[in-house]
Amino acid sequence: MTRVTGAAHAVPGAMSQQGLWDGFFREHYLGDERARRIWASTGIETRHGVVDPRLEDVSTWGTGDRMRRFVSEAMPLGKDAVGSALATAGLSAEDVGLFGVASCTGYATPGVDILLARDLGMRDDVQRLHIGHMGCYAAIPALGAVADFVTARGRPAVLLCVELTSLHVQPARADVEQVVAHSLFSDAAAAVVVEPGDGPGLEMVDMVAITDPSTADLMTWDVTDLGFAMGLSPKVPDVLATHVEGFVTRLIEPHGLAVGDITGWAVHPGGRRILEVVEERLELDSAALASSYSTLRDFGNCSSATVLLVLESVRRELSVGDWCVAMAFGPGLTLYAALLRAVA
Repeated sequence: MTRVTGAAHAVPGAMSQQGLWDGFFREHYLGDERARRIWASTGIETRHGVVDPRLEDVSTWGTGDRMRRFVSEAMPLGKDAVGSALATAGLSAEDVGLFGVASCTGYATPGVDILLARDLGMRDDVQRLHIGHMGCYAAIPALGAVADFVTARGRPAVLLCVELTSLHVQPARADVEQVVAHSLFSDAAAAVVVEPGDGPGLEMVDMVAITDPSTADLMTWDVTDLGFAMGLSPKVPDVLATHVEGFVTRLIEPHGLAVGDITGWAVHPGGRRILEVVEERLELDSAALASSYSTLRDFGNCSSATVLLVLESVRRELSVGDWCVAMAFGPGLTLYAALLRAVA
C-alpha cells in the first residue's frame, strides 16, 4: 500500500481581492469596465503574494530579475510547507528517499529542490525530481511519480508544489485573457508526504489522464522577456464539459464505483465557472465541491499547489473507507485525476 500520510501548506502575505483592484489593477487597466466585471465575478475574496503590486510594481521587470526573486521567496515558503508536512506524518527530513518539486513559475540551477534538500537536512543521497511548466495539473502526475518511487523503493517521498504567480504581473494590454489571469492567480507552497506500508492515510489507488491537443491554444503559459504570460480562453470550461464525465468514469468504473460512491471531491478550482461545469456534468450536490469553492475564495488559483490545498481540506472530512477523487486541469488541454481511499 502507498499512502499520503502528511500534508501542509505555506502562503505569503494576504491581499484583499477588492483591494488589489482598487489599489493597483483599476489604474493598470485604466478603469476598464469589462476588467472590473471580470474581477468582481471570480468568487475570490483573498489572495496571497510574495509581491503586492500596490507596493511593488514588477510588470516591467525582466525575466532574470523575476527568477532571482523566485528563488529567494520560494525557499522559506517551501521549507515551511515541507517541514510541516513531514511533522504531520511523524517523519524527519533524513527519512525522505525522494524529494519531488513541481513549479511552472520559477526556475534556477541549482534548483530549489537541491537548495531545500540541503536546508531541510535531507541525506546527500536523497533522490530528486523537478517537474516544470506543466501548469495547474502538475500536482497529480507529480504525486503519481513520487508514489511510484515509494512503491518501487519502499521508502518515503515528499512532493512540494510551489507557485509564485505574483512575480508575473504583465504590462497592461487590452486583452481579456490577461485580465482573467491577473484576476485569478495567487501564490502558495503545498506539500504532501507519501509512505509505503499499512497505516492511516489516503491510499493511492489509481490515476488517469487525458489530453485534447486540438484545444492546445486555449491555455498557454509563455516565457517572455518580461516574465511568463498567461493565455486563458473563456472557452476552457466548455471544453472541460465535453470530457469530464467520461474522464471520471474511466477512473472509477474499473474499481466498481459510480459517482455516487465518491465521498470526497478535491477538484482544482481553476475558476468558478470550471467548478460549476464539474458540478453540472457529474450531477453533484451543492456541498460536494465545498472545499474547492472555499479554497478559491480564500486562496485564489495557486496553479499546481491549489489541488493539494483542496485535498488537505477534503482529507479532514473523510472517514475510513471513504473514496476521494483529486482532479486538476491545465495546458494541453489536459485533465488529470487520482483515486484515493481513506485507510486506517
